[in-house]
Amino acid sequence: MPAEVTGTANAATEPKKYRPSRGPRVAPNEEPAAERARDFRPVDTGFTKADAIAEANRCLDCKKPLCMEGCPVGVKIPQFIEQIRNEDWAGALETIKQDNLLPSVCGRVCPQEDQCEGKCILGRKGEPVAIGQLERMVGDMAEEVGKAPEVKPKNGKKVAIVGSGPSGIACAGELAREGFDVTVFEAFFTGGGVLTYGIPEFRLPKTIVKREIDSLEQLGVHFEYNSVAGRLFTAEELFDEDGFDALYLAVGAGLPRFLNVPGENLPGVYCANEFLTRTNLMKAYDFPEYDTPIKHGKRVVVFGGGNVAMDAARTALRLGADKVTLAYRRTEAEMPARKAEIHHAKEEGIEFLELVSPIEFTAGEDGFVNAIRLQKMELGEPDDSGRRRPVPIEGETLEIPCDIAITAIGTNANPFAGPASGVEPNKWGYIDTDDDGRTSNPRVWAGGDIVTGAATVILAMGAGKKAAASIKKTLLAE
Repeated sequence: MPAEVTGTANAATEPKKYRPSRGPRVAPNEEPAAERARDFRPVDTGFTKADAIAEANRCLDCKKPLCMEGCPVGVKIPQFIEQIRNEDWAGALETIKQDNLLPSVCGRVCPQEDQCEGKCILGRKGEPVAIGQLERMVGDMAEEVGKAPEVKPKNGKKVAIVGSGPSGIACAGELAREGFDVTVFEAFFTGGGVLTYGIPEFRLPKTIVKREIDSLEQLGVHFEYNSVAGRLFTAEELFDEDGFDALYLAVGAGLPRFLNVPGENLPGVYCANEFLTRTNLMKAYDFPEYDTPIKHGKRVVVFGGGNVAMDAARTALRLGADKVTLAYRRTEAEMPARKAEIHHAKEEGIEFLELVSPIEFTAGEDGFVNAIRLQKMELGEPDDSGRRRPVPIEGETLEIPCDIAITAIGTNANPFAGPASGVEPNKWGYIDTDDDGRTSNPRVWAGGDIVTGAATVILAMGAGKKAAASIKKTLLAE
């Protein structure tokens, strides 16, 4: 018999203590700006497995992971990063999907720099872990390593959800996994809400959105398209005639704001909602194969400084514009757009014109817009948002030529919310709720942009998850 081994184990057989890499953040794999700016290919092709492992090895494996505090849906970030490090791709996907059913979407469009990555300890003295890229990469492996979703037995309760954007589908997925019979009513002919009609193909391919919608159908969620709430049905009809036990309103805030200046109704002046919907959802970029025309301007001016303005400007460039100018009434430092979107827009040749505000659109002989008169501005005292308020400089104006103008200055509440629910909107048109998303009607919940105003995808999803938990607790207690 072999001699008995005593004492401590050989050092070579002991597990190695994990030590984070000291290397720089792995660079994104982006297409050349001059090439990608002329078609709708994705800007970033994503991490390879080797990239993901190298980036995961930068994680400090903090005892108190602040990154999770920055995630509105509470994804277990250290756990899935550890699984990536160990090449457990299926485990990483399962970990993420416990809290986030849309990792491929969130990894692409969420403002990680203000959320999970913004809390990362590494970011205090250098670059944070690329959590968004890691989440996206794992999400994109769903077809390769994903498992059949686990769904609890049906519990006999029915929930109607109005709107198939981020908040609606997050709520739907959470409830479906818990055994609820869920139907999502969508006004458009396809699902995804703003993910489909608002975000361009080069940032979020529609195949990704469709795959996420398909995964919800695998959970048992039923989608009713071309169904306009408040026109085809009301909340009371859903309850009394169709047997639903609860309603979740996730209709968004898609009503565009306007400048209310002379000439704004001229041909060639678009709001960003129409411009992006025609291009993204109705494939106007491929006319006449798709019968949705849109004017392809050569000199385009976009007003705004948020992500929607960046999307509109970069879309106009891809539709063939020779020159695209993004005009903003503050400076770049105050722009609410993601830093990555500003960086990509500049790389692609978008020109930034700061401290100007439109005061009149003028028409040419053909009746179409051909120039914009602008008021020069300066920054005054901070407003409620904490940004310095733009103030007109008396007597200083300029005029710039254009044949397309696009306004992207924000949105208001969707007006269908009230008729759909029987819940009276507040004076701004939004729905008031408690912390769990419950409205003044005990059978109606609401969340996402219709409650908060325009916000991020992940915040809307967080509202959907919170409402789903409240709906579950309420209905199963009855």
